[in-house]
Amino acid sequence: MEKIDQNKVPKRKFYTGEEIPAVGLGTFGSDKYGPEAISEAVYGAIKFGYRLIDCAAVYQNEAQIGQVLKRLFDEGVVERKDLFITSKVWNDMHEKVGESCRQSLKDLGLETIDLFFVHWPFPNYHAPGCSGDSRNPDSRPFSVEEFMKTWRQCEELVDQGLVRYIGMSNMTVPKLEAVLPLCRIKPAALEMELHPSFQQPKLFDYAVKHDILPIGYCPLGSPSRPERDRTAEDVADSELPSVAAAAKAHGVHPANICLKWAAQRGQVPIPFSVKEPQYQSNLTCVTEDPLTAEEMEAITRDDRNCRLIKGQVFLWEGAHGWEALWDLDGRITEKE
Repeated sequence: MEKIDQNKVPKRKFYTGEEIPAVGLGTFGSDKYGPEAISEAVYGAIKFGYRLIDCAAVYQNEAQIGQVLKRLFDEGVVERKDLFITSKVWNDMHEKVGESCRQSLKDLGLETIDLFFVHWPFPNYHAPGCSGDSRNPDSRPFSVEEFMKTWRQCEELVDQGLVRYIGMSNMTVPKLEAVLPLCRIKPAALEMELHPSFQQPKLFDYAVKHDILPIGYCPLGSPSRPERDRTAEDVADSELPSVAAAAKAHGVHPANICLKWAAQRGQVPIPFSVKEPQYQSNLTCVTEDPLTAEEMEAITRDDRNCRLIKGQVFLWEGAHGWEALWDLDGRITEKE
């Protein structure tokens, strides 16, 4: 099997100076792919040369991924120290972060998780696979006090040596401004939706300024996202004029352009694919034939502010729309 040269894969740095690969493999099957298909993709991707794998308890496939990691270790393909594995605490476990982490460690067959995220910044929970208009009566707006109780538990996991870094996800600038001064251990990374039609420049710049590494989910515009996350106004990244023009100029698929742009901009994209030619291409493309400064600038100008993962299933009763989750007026949204 073909393998990528690790020396050619670009790297990104945490605030500690430690480097991680500039591209990882996502493992959210998006209601389309089961745990077996995803874990086999992880197996093939690591054999090819992926070293960053983005996992989460709610993806319901960590046990299968753990079996694959053991297989890779047993076969001598990689050692544990070669891999950077993330996981996340789901919304229904915000008061039991340690329990969630230990379950993920057990499922993944690991002694430590490299980076452990708070998946969403509130305990609002929905059942896997639910419809977009479902509402949990216990859902409520973001609370600094509640979030910090969850974050303190994450900090304890670092103290205990169960995780090496902790991170935040699906945050906003107002939320970060409220919580960062209260953190004893700062977040090493911020996972956020990032693709050419949704570049989040304010949040991206804020993270970089505070030495927090942006990790971009949906880097290809998430063509396989669940139906509940689709609306008529959504923009397809592959159809943006700047992306299409660069794809033609470089003779590659538009997905490759999205990933080149992401890696060159400085975020860490985590594309998902179970198809071998696709996940191989997703990593190879950032090691060769970079975009020109003019192409990068054209994509920057093509931002459409088109959020795809709106999070509406986390809304509380009485909330007017998904915008309430994202503090669009520059203030943390409170219950009306």
